[in-house]
Amino acid sequence: MSTSAAAERAGKAAGGVLLTLSAGQFLMTLDTSVMNVAIATVAKDVGTTVTGIQGAITLYTLVMAMCMVPGGKIGSMIGRRRAFAIGCVVYGLGSLITALAPNLPILILGWSVLEGVGAALILPAIVALVAGNFPPEGRPRAYGLVMGAGAIAVAVGPLVGGIATTYFSWRYVFVGEVVIVAAILLLARRISDAPLETRVGFDVVGALLNAIGLGLAVFGVLRSAEWGWVTAKAGAPSLLGLSLTVWFVLGGLLVMWLFFERESHIEERGGEPLVKPSLFSNRQMTGGLLMFLFLFLVQAGLFFTIPLYLSVSLGLTALETGVRILPLSITLLIAAIGIPRFFPDASPRRVVRLGLLAMFLGIVVLLTAIDASADATIVTVPLLLAGLGIGALASQLGAVTVSAVPDELSPEVGGLQNTATNLGAAIGTALAGSILIGALTTSFLQGVEQNPAIPEQVKTQADVELAGGVPFLSDADLETALINAGVAPDVTAAVLDVNAQARVDGLRSALTVLALVALLGVFFARRIPTQPPR
Repeated sequence: MSTSAAAERAGKAAGGVLLTLSAGQFLMTLDTSVMNVAIATVAKDVGTTVTGIQGAITLYTLVMAMCMVPGGKIGSMIGRRRAFAIGCVVYGLGSLITALAPNLPILILGWSVLEGVGAALILPAIVALVAGNFPPEGRPRAYGLVMGAGAIAVAVGPLVGGIATTYFSWRYVFVGEVVIVAAILLLARRISDAPLETRVGFDVVGALLNAIGLGLAVFGVLRSAEWGWVTAKAGAPSLLGLSLTVWFVLGGLLVMWLFFERESHIEERGGEPLVKPSLFSNRQMTGGLLMFLFLFLVQAGLFFTIPLYLSVSLGLTALETGVRILPLSITLLIAAIGIPRFFPDASPRRVVRLGLLAMFLGIVVLLTAIDASADATIVTVPLLLAGLGIGALASQLGAVTVSAVPDELSPEVGGLQNTATNLGAAIGTALAGSILIGALTTSFLQGVEQNPAIPEQVKTQADVELAGGVPFLSDADLETALINAGVAPDVTAAVLDVNAQARVDGLRSALTVLALVALLGVFFARRIPTQPPR
């Protein structure tokens, strides 16, 4: 009887730890998806422009990417639970400042900087704390739930943001985050942490090189939609005939090479590098990191294109868009929880490949269904399939990556893992956005040129003014702009038809690239082991 009671208490304790870590992961991911549906409202409230708020979103991603690896190392030095708690305090302070922000600089301080630094301490610590609080056989399910919580935050973010913005204020979201952080800090006392055996050093120069290298590369990728990937867009800055994106990415790669050279030298001398370069010879770990990159690239691309289709092409409100995305959360949770529970001995490689194929199939279904006359129901089945795929990968990748190294290295691997997810998300959003706008622009200009109802003067003006990129506009916004410009009704109708088809062509092009990336991931999954972590 006492054994049974002890087992029950242990189960409750494990459940409390899992709830705490999942809540932390959910919170770290919620901000961007909430802010994306409230950009115009936030800009008006703090007296800035939409571009200013988009810059704050970009900076939040940059701060996380730049600080993630040092954040993991700090967890090794001061303890995972302590790093998690300090990160929560910093994040909560940032949320409070954001909720009260009267202007853009204060908003950037609270949200982009403090919340970004807090997240860089919290996320690597979560990975390490799962490894420290669950046995190997229980880790796939634990990692699946924690990662699933993050993906669900992306899915329900528009719904939460839509409700708050429509009926209350976007500031209440950040007030709610402060409350959640306080609850997490109370629950965090139940989390076990491995004792620190030795004091390790902190490579300040390496941290700076890592931050600068990743910062340059990620910033270049995030600006690719405005600057162009290789050739500079019309009106965009360039250097030696190439887009600044190329130079930022190349500069980032050069600095990262210097970083790894320095870390290799420190490791060879028996010192304590920020990241051990020898870790990258571990096939299983690098395979897991690569799959994280693929997963978040496709996931971010989907969460860019589908809400854009629902809100702009179909004119749904933020609340309606959030409701339409919810099916993904359902199948994601089913896969993330169900696969480890009912198929604990399943091959991780097979599960990952089936997950990628489910994502690929979901994108293909959407790709074939989308057209100018389609309605919102066409996203349901694709989202159910994509959710299954994301949940399948979430159920395996965390355990696969961390189990490849000794537990004491789990904070460093957590930093690398979250760096891969940030890179994947940044590339996915930028790639989907640039492909969409490029295809939209080509289709729109060709449609205008070939439409006999549109006068030659309008065609010439469109070629000159829109060569740098056609904005993704709803019919209502475009019609208002054309009427204000004094365009004749018959010409306005013709341009609206061309724009509707161009939007579809842009979405199809972006979805095609995402489908190819998901399929490419199937081939790279060979690095994932065939046996579950033990």
